[in-house]
Amino acid sequence: MKLLGRKAEVSLDDRLEALAEAADLAEGRLGQEAVDHARAVVARAGVRRGLSVDHTAVALAGATGSGKSSLFNALSGTDLATVGVTRPTTAKAQAALWGAGGSGPLLDWLDVPLRHTVEGDASGLILLDLPDHDSIELSHRGEVDRLVAVVDLLIWVLDPQKYADAAVHERYLRPLARHRDVMVVVLNQVDRLPERSVKRCLDDLRGLLAADGLEGVPILAVSARTGQGVSELRELLGREVSRRRAWSSRLAADVASAAARLSADPRPPVTGEVPQEAAVSRTLTRALAQAAGVPVVVEAVAKSHRHRSVAATGWPVTRWVRRLRPDPLRRLHLVKGARSSLPAATAVEVSAVDTALRDVGAATSAAVPEPWATAVRHAARSRSGELTDALDRTVAAATSGGVSGSPRWWRLAGTAQWLTVAVMAVGAIWLLVRFAMNYLMLPELPTPTVGRAPWPTVLLLGGALAGVLIALLCRVFAWVGGRRRARRAARILRTGIERVAGELVVTPAREELARYARFADRITRATS
Repeated sequence: MKLLGRKAEVSLDDRLEALAEAADLAEGRLGQEAVDHARAVVARAGVRRGLSVDHTAVALAGATGSGKSSLFNALSGTDLATVGVTRPTTAKAQAALWGAGGSGPLLDWLDVPLRHTVEGDASGLILLDLPDHDSIELSHRGEVDRLVAVVDLLIWVLDPQKYADAAVHERYLRPLARHRDVMVVVLNQVDRLPERSVKRCLDDLRGLLAADGLEGVPILAVSARTGQGVSELRELLGREVSRRRAWSSRLAADVASAAARLSADPRPPVTGEVPQEAAVSRTLTRALAQAAGVPVVVEAVAKSHRHRSVAATGWPVTRWVRRLRPDPLRRLHLVKGARSSLPAATAVEVSAVDTALRDVGAATSAAVPEPWATAVRHAARSRSGELTDALDRTVAAATSGGVSGSPRWWRLAGTAQWLTVAVMAVGAIWLLVRFAMNYLMLPELPTPTVGRAPWPTVLLLGGALAGVLIALLCRVFAWVGGRRRARRAARILRTGIERVAGELVVTPAREELARYARFADRITRATS
């Protein structure tokens, strides 16, 4: 009978590296106790690998009266351990050493002061006799817990009366289910059972161990008093010691156990597009656009274009009146990237943004387990306090770039308007000269006509009519141009708001999602 010894698909170094990274990724997301435990496993593995790998520390653990001290003496061929029947007699772990050279640092790390050199063939074996795990002395139980967590190989010594004791199964065996490759279970004192009862007890014990997740763990029937099964146990220990791999198998089991404790539900890494993310992102963009006053801004862009168009192309005689009115964009401080004075979002708009943020978090976190899902949802809202300023800057920048320029036709129309004024001025001066000469009874100047209308009148009235017609035509063009600029502003604003939503909401959530994906990948690697 021998321990399972399959070569791991992933090296121990890679597993330790994966566990260390998983612990770092889990910081602040998972329970601190599990994170600290994973880091402690990594640190402990680093220390153990630096100590003697030619020695295998094997611990005999059991309850009061299980006979582990007797078994310790039988395996070592000594009377080093004091044997008791009903009271705990081992207060501090002691070690029997086969080939003690180089074992000192390892025993110092294990904190085992009682050391005895034993002659024999099992060179490299360090056999530890532990206190009783059910001792009434807390210090005894603490010593057991400490060494059970660090030795290379565990031998659980059970007796026919208490092999089903819940204390050993629930406190030790079940939590060590991933350590089956570095564990042996011994049913001691079988000499006290009728021969037909031994098999029944062994079968029952196998069932209990299978329920603990320890199916396949070697089980030996032993009697330290008569020597039954002791040689088989000694041979098993000899094989494991000669392999010099129990220490690495123990560390690999520790890593797998810590990784499982770190994440009880590591779902597969999440990649690609998150389901429904595009839809909720559009909803978020619409809600942010409403809260940022985009409809007001778009309308202001159209009005501002019409306002400036009239001011630039209107009839010069009356256009000064238009200049007295404030520019709609300037009134909102939406020019040249200045901070805006848009009205604050209403309670309804704020509620819509809050709902959209929750929807983004819910959609992004749907594929991950708790508590990572909570971390993803929190990440989606982590920069929500920056939204107002970012949206304000986006709106101001959008309205100052590409939607507030002056088209070339304004200059042409303005020039035409001044030409009509010049024509009117010529006609008016001409008429004034005629009026003055008539008033002074001077000879009347010849006046050409257009049909029956004198040219001065034609120039005055025609210039005025042409100016009005040009102004009306320019208003039509201004209205069309305003709508076009409003649509362009809406596109620019939508793109800018989508960028803000992506930067401040979607990206943090995706980064947290990527963090979980990396964590799940590291956990998978650590448990491979």
